[in-house]
Amino acid sequence: MHSWVQRLLATATTAALLLLAACAAASALDAFHAPSVQAQAHVTKINRFHKQLNGNDKVTLTFNLSANLESLFTWNTKQVFIFLAGEYENSKNSLNQVSLWDHIIPDKDHANLQLEVKSKYPLIDQGSSLRGKKVQLVLQWHIMPKAGVMIRDRMALSEFDLPDAYIS
Repeated sequence: MHSWVQRLLATATTAALLLLAACAAASALDAFHAPSVQAQAHVTKINRFHKQLNGNDKVTLTFNLSANLESLFTWNTKQVFIFLAGEYENSKNSLNQVSLWDHIIPDKDHANLQLEVKSKYPLIDQGSSLRGKKVQLVLQWHIMPKAGVMIRDRMALSEFDLPDAYIS
């Protein structure tokens, strides 16, 4: 006959293995989920474009964002973190990425966005190479599951050109 401690340990081990199997199954099922995100973003106004005292270029923008992110949610989704980034090239780097705006979507009921917002974070370049540059807006998201691996993806939305001269 086994003691009560051995029975408790056997029960706890079995429960832990069942939980591990459930987490593995949840991750495997999410790998087969292919969301179809629909989104658009357009810059409506360049609020300010100037050179800072330290010599860096700084831009603040206003943009429209419409996105239907409901397909990102499954039974295993806890929340979705989204952010809009500006990507551009310069002589120092082949790819520069600057986060302009971010948001946490807690559930599927809040996953349909229609916004006109000012950039939460300014686009700042280390140097003065933003004048006349083409900037691409890219929507990126991180799906945070209740159990399993976090999934990341992105979608290029639109491009805009910065002016050749500073705007106050």
